[in-house]
Amino acid sequence: MKETDFSTIADHYDNNHYRVKELEKDTTLKAHITKQKKEKYEVLDLSCGTGLYLAKQVPLFHDSRVRWTGLDASEAMLEKAKEKLGSIQLVHGCAESMPFESDKFDYIVNNYSFHHYQDKERALDEITRILTTNGLYKMHNMAIHAMPKWWVYHYFPQAYVEDVQRFWHHDEIYEALKKRGLEVQLHVDYRRQEVTVSDYLPHAENRDISVLTLISDDVYEKGLNKMKQEVKEDPLLTIPHEFAELFLTAKRR
Repeated sequence: MKETDFSTIADHYDNNHYRVKELEKDTTLKAHITKQKKEKYEVLDLSCGTGLYLAKQVPLFHDSRVRWTGLDASEAMLEKAKEKLGSIQLVHGCAESMPFESDKFDYIVNNYSFHHYQDKERALDEITRILTTNGLYKMHNMAIHAMPKWWVYHYFPQAYVEDVQRFWHHDEIYEALKKRGLEVQLHVDYRRQEVTVSDYLPHAENRDISVLTLISDDVYEKGLNKMKQEVKEDPLLTIPHEFAELFLTAKRR
């Protein structure tokens, strides 16, 4: 599978308002803290990117005795995170070989990033290793196998070809974690609707969606020009659109 060069999108990654808009207080973390009742909690944002999750959560948990850490493989993305996060510990490293001691983290959150890992089996081994007993791993990602009519795939069909090489099916993720002795809960939220193409044109133009950086410039321009032409001919044009989100928690016993 191809690897995303995040240095090419770090500067405009946060321009996608959906990434900021969807962030809310992590109620899973809140419930975990309430249930565990420890003196302190070690929380890792695995593949923290530009620090959007941490920037949202840190002030919301200021009285919860949480020590936060972010890890990312892209130095360019970490530089953007540092601008937001001040004294929060940010570490450069990859999910397949994390520079942390075993049994360290009470909670690991992993948003929209598992598909980027070149060796997913090794990444899951590492996640299991650094979780404490009763520690919780939380994954949030797209479930691309359930959303072939995503607007991106409609205009950039090659993107789907790239994504099926990057994304595991959610059943495979479930079984891989279960095999490692974790207690897994998983569900996929699916929605289908008609969307107005002109609303999504700015997102295509921003080209911050990682798979759009993996297709060739010619293929990208062809799809973008098709969108522009269709919007020009009919500013109110709608197309069918699917989106499926995977929500998973896995507890180490």
